[in-house]
Amino acid sequence: MEIKIQSIHFDATEKLQAFIEKKVAKLEKSFEDIQKVEVQLKVVKPATAQNKQTSLSVAVPGNTLFVEKTSDSFEESVDLCVDSMRAQLQKFKEKLRSH
Repeated sequence: MEIKIQSIHFDATEKLQAFIEKKVAKLEKSFEDIQKVEVQLKVVKPATAQNKQTSLSVAVPGNTLFVEKTSDSFEESVDLCVDSMRAQLQKFKEKLRSH
């Protein structure tokens, strides 16, 4: 599984990147055939709270699943994204099984 992290308009710290890689790696427990994961980190309207946006796109055979969350910290929005993606992967896996 390839993990690509993009930080838009700022530089992500090594600590943040390590956190993201650790969280995203856990997605493989939900679905083994993940080919590529792209994580985009973006600060939206810097003057406001709830301004850390994370989008997660996961490439699986024949499909790409996408989640986007915004919260006060990147760690929090990564957590929300990973939880949401885990649910999507479960549904996708069940759909594959039923065919």
